[in-house]
Amino acid sequence: MEMQHDADLLAIIKMLNSFGKYNALVAAYTELFGLTPLKSNTKKWRLLLEEMKRLFDSESFTHGKKTYTISQAGIAGALSLVAHRHFDEPLKSHGYLKAIMATVADREAQAAGRQAEKDLKKKEGRLMSGSRDEGERYPAPEESVEAPPVKIKSMPRTHLTQEEIEANRTRVKNLLVGIGTKPGDEK
Repeated sequence: MEMQHDADLLAIIKMLNSFGKYNALVAAYTELFGLTPLKSNTKKWRLLLEEMKRLFDSESFTHGKKTYTISQAGIAGALSLVAHRHFDEPLKSHGYLKAIMATVADREAQAAGRQAEKDLKKKEGRLMSGSRDEGERYPAPEESVEAPPVKIKSMPRTHLTQEEIEANRTRVKNLLVGIGTKPGDEK
């Protein structure tokens, strides 16, 4: 038991360092799960930190049968909101955090969409003014460019019988008549 406790504490210390500038927020959030006394809850704390590490590494989560993409700054903002809120009882799950992160992720997605639209309009404006992405101008069109005449390939003569030629004429005639009539208006 003592060796497992020490191994959990060592893993906790290493994991907290992996969060970088957000390690205090992650520690404050995990404390909301009622980790005191620490000696009996080191495994729980390690498991919580592993879940948070997976969240930070993947920058995505699932909430309400929908997968969200969120930045590490967005996760930190949601953690800050949750950590500064007073809860009467220890948290049992990440449900409240996920609900807040879903809102933040939606806001980030909308902002990314607006930015992509602005970038597209800017690029379109450059293209309409005749500029390329590299700052080069498009070549000026030539004054008089005539397209070469279209040459129709001559089809080799097929050896059709007179009956086949008449059948083809009848089929083409029926097609031409059928093009100009509506169903039911047949003559």
